[in-house]
Amino acid sequence: MTTPHYEIFALRYATNGERKRRENFIFTDAHETPMPIDYYVWAIRGEGRVIVLDTGFDPATAARRARPLTRSPAAALAEIGIAADQVETVVLSHMHYDHAGNFGLFPKARFHIQDAEMAYCTGRCMCHQVLRMPMEFDHVVDALRHVYSGRMEFHDGNGTIAPGVSVHLVGGHSGGLQVVRVPTQRGMVVLAADATHFWENIRGRSPFPILADLTRMMEGYRIVEALADGPDHIIPGHDPLVLRRFPAVPGTTDTVRLDLPPIA
Repeated sequence: MTTPHYEIFALRYATNGERKRRENFIFTDAHETPMPIDYYVWAIRGEGRVIVLDTGFDPATAARRARPLTRSPAAALAEIGIAADQVETVVLSHMHYDHAGNFGLFPKARFHIQDAEMAYCTGRCMCHQVLRMPMEFDHVVDALRHVYSGRMEFHDGNGTIAPGVSVHLVGGHSGGLQVVRVPTQRGMVVLAADATHFWENIRGRSPFPILADLTRMMEGYRIVEALADGPDHIIPGHDPLVLRRFPAVPGTTDTVRLDLPPIA
């Protein structure tokens, strides 16, 4: 059988230019050096399908957490011809606030999540403020509503989303974080989400400080590397360099193609 090839888009919807290096690594000597962080959703298109990875955060969350939106994830998707209200498949990498808001933008979607992540965000871990800090209660409640309405698909480890497109349990950053592996014309690309926030985290084995399990985060780097066809086939979840290293989509703002070779 011929391996299907998909297009992949990274769509930036928010940014934080005030962030420092000390906030992005457990250990760093350059504490006050600026290191901005970007916020993305991702779209996978091909074989007559559209798959969206993560849903971003909503205006209320942006105001509460002082994370200004540059645009709505729905507006970003519309620029590449994807109507959020028609999308039928959404993968949730994990339930942190910047990845799992905006359920209402996708009224026709079925949502894919790991068993471990739903157990994590509704279980005893949330009794600890430091672990629930990246969560939004209303987002978790929305997810539970979709469980009860039959619109949540659960995975236990590896799972298939579409021909050639698979999810893989990594954990570490949260209790059940999953990554998405996608076949493209340049090889197998892994949308790592927060398995690695920046290329520097995974390439330098220098982990991000918000985590549920450091050992699983470190092992997750090995899992991601084994799934991808090379270092540039691993797409970090928050790195501003993504917008510089991949070709921009003509006629769009802050959107690049990840299925094409990097340009720098």
